[in-house]
Amino acid sequence: MKNIKLMLAGISLLLFCGCGTQMQKENETTSIKENKENTIVENMMSRRSIRKYKPQPVGRDTMQVILNCGINAPNGQNKQSWEIRVVDNPEFINGITEVFKKQNPKAAEDPNFLNMFRNAPTVVFIANDKSYDMSQIDCGLLGENMILAAWSMGIGSCCLGSSARFMTSTPEAAEYLKKLDIPEGYELLYCIAFGYPDETPEAKPRNAEKIRFID
Repeated sequence: MKNIKLMLAGISLLLFCGCGTQMQKENETTSIKENKENTIVENMMSRRSIRKYKPQPVGRDTMQVILNCGINAPNGQNKQSWEIRVVDNPEFINGITEVFKKQNPKAAEDPNFLNMFRNAPTVVFIANDKSYDMSQIDCGLLGENMILAAWSMGIGSCCLGSSARFMTSTPEAAEYLKKLDIPEGYELLYCIAFGYPDETPEAKPRNAEKIRFID
């Protein structure tokens, strides 16, 4: 009788484990399916860096929504250790581009070259608080919120580090850097080009082997 009870207990345990494994697999399958249908996930996975833009400018009301999404990004101790400047003035963009062309004459040889911000009609400049050692991370999160918000509204973007470095390291560009009116203690970190896409780039491969779960 005792052996029968032990046998029944063993069978019950096996059935329970089997059901648990099956339920786990079903939950994982459901989770994957839901993620594919999740608009936020889809927005992240479909977003591409855009390097060709239509001349149509991005309206300021639309940009304001994008900027509001940006400043609502997570940030350390709510320091909001960023300064943001939005430029959609063609005179500014064309003016700094002329300085760039003088320093980089080969760039101007491209017949499609219009400005140093991938020809985008709107540029957002982001500066970080140098006194806070996590400010660059905060500014990165700020930018990510903006580019994802923009993409959800059909607006492309491209993060540009070289353009910001050019402006901070080229004496001839000092006039335009000054116009951004970045306060003392802050430094121009990078900028983001915004505009309506004039291309549909393919996704570049990502190395999933760089991800590991540690048991």
